Amino acid sequence: MSDLDTFRTETRQWLEANCPPAMRTPPGEGEIVMSGSRMRFQSEDQRIWFERMRDKGWFAPDWPVEYGGGGLDGASTHVLETELSRLKCRPPQVNLGIWMIGPVLLEFGTPGQKQHFLPPTARGEMGWCQGFSEPNAGSDLASLKTAARIEGEEFVVTGSKIWTSGAQDADYMYALVRTATGGTKQQGISMVLIDMRAPGITVRPIDLISGKSHFCQVFFDDVRVPVTNLVGPLNEGWNVAKRLLQHERRAMSKFAELNMPGPNLVAVTQKFQGDAQGRIISPVLRDKVAALDMEAHVQRLTQQRIVEMAKARKDVFNVSATMKYQAAETEKKSMETMVAALGWQGLTWEDAGVAMDAREATKQWLASKALSIAGGSSEVQLNIIAKRVLGLPE
Repeated sequence: MSDLDTFRTETRQWLEANCPPAMRTPPGEGEIVMSGSRMRFQSEDQRIWFERMRDKGWFAPDWPVEYGGGGLDGASTHVLETELSRLKCRPPQVNLGIWMIGPVLLEFGTPGQKQHFLPPTARGEMGWCQGFSEPNAGSDLASLKTAARIEGEEFVVTGSKIWTSGAQDADYMYALVRTATGGTKQQGISMVLIDMRAPGITVRPIDLISGKSHFCQVFFDDVRVPVTNLVGPLNEGWNVAKRLLQHERRAMSKFAELNMPGPNLVAVTQKFQGDAQGRIISPVLRDKVAALDMEAHVQRLTQQRIVEMAKARKDVFNVSATMKYQAAETEKKSMETMVAALGWQGLTWEDAGVAMDAREATKQWLASKALSIAGGSSEVQLNIIAKRVLGLPE
């Protein structure tokens, strides 16, 4: 038996023994544990699962042990993810710090930044939000106006960010700010880490059509940030941001694999458009559902291929650049098909007479509209694929 096979067996045994049965079902609305100092547990099983995975170092399994990670290589990390999925384990927490800014700090951060920010992030004690988009700089991110001037050993930040997920509960924001003018739009941008409790910060939640509100607008009124919180070179944050967005696209494309809440296309369609044996009656609808289910499976296989390519030290940029677009569009089509299959019950999420899974499906359909905008709109993703993957001219 190879070392990897031994690790798989030991991992499977550990998860079977340590993941409570209640944490092996999709969480309901409001049951996701968000990392950070304001973290809240809804049950004792949530707390137990969180603490056991934290103590194992498996919140960030492929980070170095010295920064709170598990010290696993790529192959072992993939085995862990596969076993978590096989057992249908809930994610013990959702942590943008581990998915996005953490890998960037491992690459670009100073020794002091790594020691200060990575261990509490890896333990789930420090929650993060992303300050990129602005009211007039969304897909055209390089047009951002939030400014940071240097006064002594501090940046003084003024401006606002929008569509900031989880800002109301975050401890820190990784933000793009303009530190110089002149040259191209991409020049003069820097990335800084901002304490969300600093004086001068105002957070306002944004109400959404789905009834959920995890997006916020954040205002900065002469907020002071230590210059030691600059990530990468001054005025060269665009390159740092591009690397972070690669991690973001990978995270968003994998989100559906994490046993997160949400109705299942096949199960819901079988229930509302199926016969007594659960077979979807309409052949047209049956073919459409089967095609979407296969498309989602192909995405999972492609994600696995990316892991194997990276393990073999091959360039994964081209294939990974397509994943965010594909995942967002497939999810949108799946949600549209599901709501259509619900008939009249897909028109509301407030009527107590409507089945619970129908109400949840409708809310998920409304929320899915953000997928092709958040993290870079689908149109921008297609431009990236055209220019950087296919090499097409402007």
